[in-house]
Amino acid sequence: MTEVASPDVISVLIVDDLPENLLALKALLLDEPLRVIAAASGEEALSLLLEHEFALALLDVQMPGMSGFELAELIRGSSRTRHLPIVFVSAADREAAYTFRGYEHGAVDFLYKPLDAHAVKSKVRVFTELHAKSRELRRQLVELEAARIAQERLLAELQHTQGELQHALKLRDEFMSMVTHELRTPLGVMALEVIMRQQRLAKGDLAWFSPERLQAMIDKDGRQVRSMTRLIEDMLDISRLQHGMLSIRRRRTDLAELARRVVADFEGQYQQVPLTLLALPGVVGDWDDSRIAQVLVNLLSNALRYGAGRPVQVEVDLSDDGLARLTVTDQGPGIPLEDQQRIFQQFERLPSSGKAPGMGLGLYISQQFVQAHGGGISLHSEPGKGASFEVLLPLMPA
Repeated sequence: MTEVASPDVISVLIVDDLPENLLALKALLLDEPLRVIAAASGEEALSLLLEHEFALALLDVQMPGMSGFELAELIRGSSRTRHLPIVFVSAADREAAYTFRGYEHGAVDFLYKPLDAHAVKSKVRVFTELHAKSRELRRQLVELEAARIAQERLLAELQHTQGELQHALKLRDEFMSMVTHELRTPLGVMALEVIMRQQRLAKGDLAWFSPERLQAMIDKDGRQVRSMTRLIEDMLDISRLQHGMLSIRRRRTDLAELARRVVADFEGQYQQVPLTLLALPGVVGDWDDSRIAQVLVNLLSNALRYGAGRPVQVEVDLSDDGLARLTVTDQGPGIPLEDQQRIFQQFERLPSSGKAPGMGLGLYISQQFVQAHGGGISLHSEPGKGASFEVLLPLMPA
């Protein structure tokens, strides 16, 4: 069984065909802080080199079968072991040609028999210390590389956070600009109306306030008030969503009846646009009817706003898997595929919307309301073929 050592222990390989020589070398190195692994042949040594990392190899030169020189040549030929320091142990004379041959085969030093204990320990200690320092340097390099990667990752995260912060600040400025514009428009119209009426009253022109004109004034004022009220409600909903304070008050709701009420309100305001409702009776579930009604209001508002005055259709039915389905379809210019996910984000509006009113909150709020009921909202559209928004709602809460 192969001995398993701690990764921090430094190993030295000794190779000799004579067991007594191996025992003698082991005895010399017994008090050194290292692990000595012995091999009785070149073949066994090659096998051990595949299993272990060594700081030094002490090779006997004169061995039957594979000599120390041949083993050294094989060690140098492997990418795994080519940098392993090799010290030859030889009983031969210290001839220059013999020594040159050893260095030619990759030796870093020679030891001659009979072995000098002090020389053996000194040489082994030098190479094991070098190996330990090399190992520590590699460890430090790995740690430095890991630190560099972590630093790059942190820098990327910081840059991403900075980009998000700049985007948030831009959205805030755009939001404040849009709120100011959206509130100023109805307020400006109402202010002009008040001034004009005051002037008529100051002149005593009571005939100007005919029943028909008074009704038109009331209708106009109502539209402006509804516009401002809806804007304020949108801002309150955004605040509730961001702070996790959105409340869902469920009650038994007939989806077809809810759609009928909302469509009737729009028919009074958009008499010039054909608006149809196809409703399957009996689609009843536990929903917050005011939230679902607001979803339909938002979808209808967009369909009428961007539908180019063409017919708009609302459908209520059940999906194949038993979910309540509410669909609003227009025949407008459609929405490009690359914009279909973006329009569900806050303050996002299509480039084609031009100067159409709105702050890009309706679809975001609608999606949040639907998801709060455990449902989902999706868009099906192609440029030039209109857009269809589909809302799916579970009949009962999960």
